[in-house]
Amino acid sequence: MTNQDWLSKDFYKVLGVSKDADQAAIKKAYRKLARKYHPDQNPGDKKAEERFKEIGEAYGVLSDPKQRSQYDALRRMAGGGARFSAGPQGASAGGFEDMFASMFGGGGPNSKVRFSTSSGQGAGFEDILSGLFGGGSAPGGFGSGNSFGGFSSSPRKGQDLATETTLDLRQAVHGTTLRMKVDGRVMTVRIPAGVHDGQKLRLRGKGRPSPNGGAAGNLVVTIHVRSHPVFSIEGGNLVAVLPVTVTEAALGAKVQVPLLDGKLVTVKVPAGSSSGATLRLRGRGIPKGNKASDLLLKVKVEIPKKLSRKAKSALEDFAAETAGFDPRAQWQAQAAQK
Repeated sequence: MTNQDWLSKDFYKVLGVSKDADQAAIKKAYRKLARKYHPDQNPGDKKAEERFKEIGEAYGVLSDPKQRSQYDALRRMAGGGARFSAGPQGASAGGFEDMFASMFGGGGPNSKVRFSTSSGQGAGFEDILSGLFGGGSAPGGFGSGNSFGGFSSSPRKGQDLATETTLDLRQAVHGTTLRMKVDGRVMTVRIPAGVHDGQKLRLRGKGRPSPNGGAAGNLVVTIHVRSHPVFSIEGGNLVAVLPVTVTEAALGAKVQVPLLDGKLVTVKVPAGSSSGATLRLRGRGIPKGNKASDLLLKVKVEIPKKLSRKAKSALEDFAAETAGFDPRAQWQAQAAQK
């Protein structure tokens, strides 16, 4: 965007707000128009795309207090948006050459201060504005990326946005597609498989549009994952506790285990398994491209809270038959070591 764009474009009109509108009104107007003309809502519509860029340009200037102040000052000097021109005889009486000449100590037909919009004839108008507002001068003028009042003529990336969302564990493991409302726009966001709680996803081009035709900003989505009553994620693997009976743990057994997708698989519990033993089901965990991590089953021996007389008698017989087994002997010996 060049200086002449600032002079010729009425950014207030583009956003449909008054010149004394506050930042809240400007932001509200931008969100409404950006949602209406966003390319996602108007695929293939070139007019809507151009309108979307104009809205972004206007918001980029009016949302920045410094740029807005400079824009308003320049528009007041320009009488609301007239372009500069200089013929062979100079500007007409009361024109911008007279105004700038008087500002710099000249003025009138005999002034030595010269202004021209043609290259090679004195100081160009853009050079003068650069001097007024702190911009530099370089060969190639503003098309080379000079700044005018802090506003760069080079394409500028749009602002990044941040949001967050909460997934259930199944969505986090297998991935999902969500419709999210961000900055007044509804957009489709694809969540890849295998995300974890606290992870941040950077979605390119989903942020605010550039104010002057550059690339759109990014959207950073923070992921939260709800706890699951059975499954959890540890070190990239899916983990679950596998309850077994005393008999199954002692004698070994084949038991059915549910997977996260609802299917059942048969798992062999080795004889003599104790609580805390881990069984690994390879490739039954979290998808990773064409592969998947493992499902880790942590054995937990469950004891009935109420026992019948026969069950108690059977356990007493079992205890008598295994009286020589002391599960705490090695544990106590290790505890006594220095």
